[in-house]
Amino acid sequence: MLRSFRLGNHRSIWDEQELLLLPAYDKRRAVLPVVAIYGANAAGKSNFLDGLQFMVRAVTESFDGWQPLDGVPRRPFRLDPRAAEEASTFVVELLLGGIRYTYGFQVDNEMVVEEWLFSYPEKRRRIVFERRGEELRFGSTVPTQRGKTEVLEDLLRPNALFLSLAAKANLDPLLPVYEWFLRGVSFRGPGRAQSTEYTAVKFIDGSPQRQRLLVELLQLADLGITDVLVLREEDPTWREMGWRVEQELAMLQDRRDAGGQNESQQSLFEDLEQQLRARARMYSRPRYRRRLLFAHGPGALFDLGEESKGTQGWLSLLPVALTCLEEGSTLVVDEIDSSLHPRLTARLVALFRDQVTNPKGAQLLFNTHDTSLLSPVLGEEVLKRDEVWFVEKNDSGASVLFPLTEFKPRAGENAERRYLGGSYGAIPNILAEDFVEAVRSSGLFGGADGQA
Repeated sequence: MLRSFRLGNHRSIWDEQELLLLPAYDKRRAVLPVVAIYGANAAGKSNFLDGLQFMVRAVTESFDGWQPLDGVPRRPFRLDPRAAEEASTFVVELLLGGIRYTYGFQVDNEMVVEEWLFSYPEKRRRIVFERRGEELRFGSTVPTQRGKTEVLEDLLRPNALFLSLAAKANLDPLLPVYEWFLRGVSFRGPGRAQSTEYTAVKFIDGSPQRQRLLVELLQLADLGITDVLVLREEDPTWREMGWRVEQELAMLQDRRDAGGQNESQQSLFEDLEQQLRARARMYSRPRYRRRLLFAHGPGALFDLGEESKGTQGWLSLLPVALTCLEEGSTLVVDEIDSSLHPRLTARLVALFRDQVTNPKGAQLLFNTHDTSLLSPVLGEEVLKRDEVWFVEKNDSGASVLFPLTEFKPRAGENAERRYLGGSYGAIPNILAEDFVEAVRSSGLFGGADGQA
C-alpha cells in the first residue's frame, strides 16, 4: 500500500511536493483507500501522476531499457535555469506485509546521484542499502548475501537504479519493494498506452465467475448491455504476413532460377531462402485472437468500437479496478472524468472504500475536474475531507500541492460550493467579460465596437 509519494524537479513541479495517503480523521485504516487531486487546467495535476509513473518505469526498466550512454530520460522543471543542473527527486513510502519501507532516488541528466531503501520493522529504521553515485553501502539484512552484492556492484551502471539491477539477481531483502513497482500499481488515462479489449479479455478469460461479474456491473451502469461474449477467431493480420512471406519467397526463387549468380551470391540466396522458409512455416500455423462482442438484447451484437465512449471508458477501468481490488494493488487514473460519468465514478470510489469489496487494501488515486464528487451524489458522501488534494501554480509557474484538511473543513460542509467559490484556491482566475471583450476588440468578427 502507498502511504506517501514525494517528488521534486519534475515537469511543472520545482520544489519538492508530497502527497500523503494517510487518514486524518478515521485511524482505523492504515492508509486511505481513495485520494483525488483537483486543480485548474495546466496546474500540474497530471504531472504528479506522471512523476509516479516515471518512478515505476525507472525501477522496472532502467537496467534493461535505458541505454548505457544515453543518460537519464528525466524531464526537469523548465521555468528556472537552475533546474537543468539540479537533481530530480522521487520518493515513496510503502506498507508491504505489515512492514513500512521508504524507497527513493535522485537523478540528474547523466546518472543516479543517490538511491536508498530503508525498512521499519518494529518501527525502527534499518538500512537495506544506500547509494551515492556508484558507491553502495548495505545494511545488516544484506551481508548474508555478500557474494551476490559484489557481483551486482560490478554490473551497476551510473544511469541504472540498483533496485532495477538487484531484482534480476533475486536479492531477497529488496524484492517486496520491487514487486510493488512491478505489479502493485497500474495506470490508466488519456495518452497512456492501454488496450481496453485485451485487458477485459485477460480479466475474464477462463473465469465464468469474473465474466458474470463484469456483465452484471455493465448492466448496473445502465449502458444497455445484456451480455458480453468472447469470440475466438483466426487473426487475419497473421495470415496476411504469411502471404507476404510466400510472395517474397517466390520472387527470390524466380531470381535464383534466372541464373547468372556467382558462388557468393548463390550462397546468399540459399541463406535468404532458408530464413524465408522458416518464417513461412511459422505463419502457416494459424494464430487466434479473442474479440469482445456486446449483446444489446436478442440478436444484436456489437464490437467494442461500435460502443459509446462512455461504455468504452467504463470498460477500460472496470477490469483493472476489479483486479486491483482482488490483489490489493493501487490504481492511478489520470482525468477520470474523461472516462466516467460522475455517478459511475462515485460507484467506483465506493468499491474501493467498502472493506468487503476491498479486503486487501487496494487504493484508487485519481485527478479530476468533476466538482460534483465534492458534494453528495445520490445522497451519499463520495469523497471524504482527507481524501481531497489541490494543485495550483505559484508566481514562478511551479505546481504546489496542498490538502483540503489545511482549511479545517467541518464534517458535512459543502466542499463543492466553497471550492467553486474560490475558498480553497486551485481554480482558474477566469472572468466571462474578459473573454467577451477579447473577442470584441480583436476585430475578427466585425469592428472594434462589435458591429459588423
